[in-house]
Amino acid sequence: MHVPDGFIDAPTSAVTGVVAAGAVAVSLRGARRELDERTAPLAGLVAAFIFAVQMLNFPVAAGTSGHLLGGALAAILVGPFTGVLCVSVVLLMQGILFADGGLTALGVNITDMAIVTTVVAYALFRGLVKLLPRTRRSVTVASFVAALASVPAAALAFTLLYWIGGTTDVAIGKVATAMVGVHVLIGIGEAAITALTVGAVIAVRPDLVYGARGLTRKLKLRVGGELVDAPDEEHAPAPAAARSHRRLWITGLVTSLVLAGFVSFYASADPDGLEKVAADKGIDKKTEEHASADSPLADYGVEDVTDARLSGGLAGVIGVGVTVVAGSAVFWAVRRRRSDDTSPAHTDTAV
Repeated sequence: MHVPDGFIDAPTSAVTGVVAAGAVAVSLRGARRELDERTAPLAGLVAAFIFAVQMLNFPVAAGTSGHLLGGALAAILVGPFTGVLCVSVVLLMQGILFADGGLTALGVNITDMAIVTTVVAYALFRGLVKLLPRTRRSVTVASFVAALASVPAAALAFTLLYWIGGTTDVAIGKVATAMVGVHVLIGIGEAAITALTVGAVIAVRPDLVYGARGLTRKLKLRVGGELVDAPDEEHAPAPAAARSHRRLWITGLVTSLVLAGFVSFYASADPDGLEKVAADKGIDKKTEEHASADSPLADYGVEDVTDARLSGGLAGVIGVGVTVVAGSAVFWAVRRRRSDDTSPAHTDTAV
């Protein structure tokens, strides 16, 4: 669903750019409450994982493929504000380095793929978690449903934006029907990937899943013959937990590198949902050449590397590396800002 340059006119692109910038600013502030010493590194990893899995287009219909959007997955794993930032980092890296998604359409893509998916998915997820039994399985089920709904919601958001600022004269009803129809199918794949990933992380470290907070019972210690709550893991020394956290991070990074560097070669080569609808309905007539078309990594290949498998694999590995570094830098900065805001010196000054 990466919108290229030329699909949406300049005024609409400018407005969505302002909306996206405002949402990112709000998310930077909101992420301070979501991130701590344990989850800040995980957030950078989530961004890299989303980048990697987005390279794995899967077939959904004759001549059509789809791929993960990632808003639901990011929101459930690291929180809605941090989730918006995760997907925004991925879209920025894809647009600048890989010529995937127009640069003038960056505001459209962030609004559609980062904001809409995250808000819709997390709102539905929280509502389901409140209704279902408070178990880890319920979190996984809610993740599936929330991710499934987020994709056609994004398709509807694009249709609305195209109705407002589309550059070709196309019956909007036909666009909406085609977009929602194919993206419901893509949503099933999104839901499966999201539920499997959330379930896997919950099985290893449920305390690191933002959407599962409050579901685990506190550890009890017997002190003086009485049972008392153990100190929170965040404030207590926990070398075993720290090792587990590092192991999870390393496993996630290696998985992302393998997916992007090797498995991506076997991804479907069919056009994705938006590309297919655009070609069928004629809304791609004014598509413009990407500003980064001359990038050495354009179209997920490394310039001057003639072997297709090696070129795509190297591009994927570079993309995962750049995304995890950029994402981790952003989230550590946000985490450090939170620490500064809550430090004794800052509190004294504020008082």
